[in-house]
Amino acid sequence: MPAVSKGDGMRGLAVFISDIRNCKSKEAEIKRINKELANIRSKFKGDKALDGYSKKKYVCKLLFIFLLGHDIDFGHMEAVNLLSSNKYTEKQIGYLFISVLVNSNSELIRLINNAIKNDLSSRNPTFMCLALHCIANVGSREMAEAFAGEIPRILVAGDTMDSVKQSAALCLLRLYKTSPDLVLMGEWTSRVVHLLNDQHMGVVTAAISLITCLSQKNPDEFKTCVSLAVSRLSRIVSSASTDLQDYTYYFVPAPWLSCKLLRLLQCYPPPEDGAVKGRLVECLETILNKAQEPPKSKKVQHSNAKNAILFEAISLIIHYDSEPNLLVRACNQLGQFLQHRETNLRYLALESMCTLASSEFSHEAVKTHIETVINALKTERDVSVRQRAADLLYAMCDRSNAKQIVAEMLSYLETADYSIREEMVLKVAILAEKYAVDYSWYVDTILNLIRIAGDYVSEEVWYRVIQIVINRDDVQGYAAKTVFEALQAPACHENMVKVGGYILGEFGNLIAGDPRSSPLVQFNLLHSKFHLCSVPTRALLLSAYIKFINLFPETKSTIQEVLRSDSQIRNSDVELQQRAVEYLKLSSIASTDVLATVLEEMPPFPERESSILAKLKKKKGPGAVSVNELEEGKREAGELNGGGERGGDTHSPTSLPLFSQTTITHSFSHIISSSLVLEDRMQNVVKNNHKQMFFCF
Repeated sequence: MPAVSKGDGMRGLAVFISDIRNCKSKEAEIKRINKELANIRSKFKGDKALDGYSKKKYVCKLLFIFLLGHDIDFGHMEAVNLLSSNKYTEKQIGYLFISVLVNSNSELIRLINNAIKNDLSSRNPTFMCLALHCIANVGSREMAEAFAGEIPRILVAGDTMDSVKQSAALCLLRLYKTSPDLVLMGEWTSRVVHLLNDQHMGVVTAAISLITCLSQKNPDEFKTCVSLAVSRLSRIVSSASTDLQDYTYYFVPAPWLSCKLLRLLQCYPPPEDGAVKGRLVECLETILNKAQEPPKSKKVQHSNAKNAILFEAISLIIHYDSEPNLLVRACNQLGQFLQHRETNLRYLALESMCTLASSEFSHEAVKTHIETVINALKTERDVSVRQRAADLLYAMCDRSNAKQIVAEMLSYLETADYSIREEMVLKVAILAEKYAVDYSWYVDTILNLIRIAGDYVSEEVWYRVIQIVINRDDVQGYAAKTVFEALQAPACHENMVKVGGYILGEFGNLIAGDPRSSPLVQFNLLHSKFHLCSVPTRALLLSAYIKFINLFPETKSTIQEVLRSDSQIRNSDVELQQRAVEYLKLSSIASTDVLATVLEEMPPFPERESSILAKLKKKKGPGAVSVNELEEGKREAGELNGGGERGGDTHSPTSLPLFSQTTITHSFSHIISSSLVLEDRMQNVVKNNHKQMFFCF
């Protein structure tokens, strides 16, 4: 081992670190650190001036102590003094200490700025890089004010070393992210863009990170970068691994630069210049072709680099959404990854195909993989992959496969992870409404949803099924029969009781002809659930009972007996007590005609645009649908809401509005626009990624 000279090594620091490592307890470590801090403090305060080596050694010790988790409240000035040294190691330690320990609001910032200015003007590339690194690490607004005008000049200067250009580009990027209002490119814009043509690949890689960030905020100013980026990408893609030996990673030429170029192009629409666009399409086709080639290495690094470029290329193809051939090829390539042994690849393939499903060019190609996706939903061990599979099923759903997809999602819902059940419920509800052409199927689906995952069915879901049933005369009898059968289950969720109470209260007469669902049987079935329900549901059931008196006069005495019982008239809840008293009085004094007028059937809900589909159109992300499907879906939604001109008010099913023309004591609230709230709920669940309950016991 070669000897370490005084200028190159710090024996005192090595001994101190060894002592710390040999401490047997935390107390021993603290004792040793306090001893060292006292020694360093005495050295800094001593009359004898310290040489550069000693300052560097003690500053290094302070830095090490700070990294151990202890506070350092001195030594900052000594670190600043090291910046004026002409020795690299001393200057390096000074900048390192400042980058780690000096706060951006420190009083020493001005002194530091002066030292940085001297180093930037020194034209010594090593010192310039140290200064630029310090600016980027501290990134204070005061530094941005001081150097935002100087760094672009260094970046584009013809005599600047390549290593300094790289540091300058990344330093400018840092300042732009912290203080974008201070970093104004102005006259430097064109020259910065032309760094994409620089011969040094490191400079291009650093510059493209800066240009991408600037393009996202000011795309028009940097739109000239598109042709240069395509040209550079073309040279990389068409080159052999031996052409860029210094920037080839496991037989893949410049993978990081390729990914950054593809990401930069996603900031802009397809090139208008035919030649540039043709060259870009050729590049994308080459990338897709290379993905089909046998791997040149069995190392995981090779496949990772190759797939990183492929996925960025697919993202660009999806972003342009203008090349049907490329979109279909991308879909087929992703389809091969759906059964790959690597979990991450399966996840990324599912995620990308969600976006592809929104394109009219590739939607049919995505649908061909439906069986593979359903299998992933059933068999994947990773819950995140299963969730992406559910997202893809939702995205690829249309009128031709809606029943199959909804059935599979309902089946999966029984064993789904609790963290995604609520989102699954919302998706099933949206799909069932959006693609319902058979309204009995829609009713069956929502009731199954309540049966399987009632705890995760929000009020908006069962509000919506009631709206549909009220607006569709042809499904009312079927809905009454189905919900009557569902209520006969021994374990019945409260949301099912709410739907049953409302529908039977409105349309129970449509199934009363069957002795098995006679009026008294219907009433007894509902009342058997009464004691198990929460106060809002009991209030709804009381409203259903008074409706029964209007529909079935023969049940009047039985229902009045229930309303007259002490458990109702003397109920501790004022709402239940008031309803029982008023309904009892109403049924006793009102004539048949008055009762029929007051308790007449609910009017249809007014037609409204499907707010769910409108939200999905704005979203234009995973799970979105094409514009044509949206317009078609709106027509379907209009039919689903009943179509035609609708009058009357809209009411909340929770309180079972009974009096559409006469106001008696209660002012019933207007119904929430359920489909809009339903989509809002789904968006919030996906965005916040946490489970919330939207039901109330």
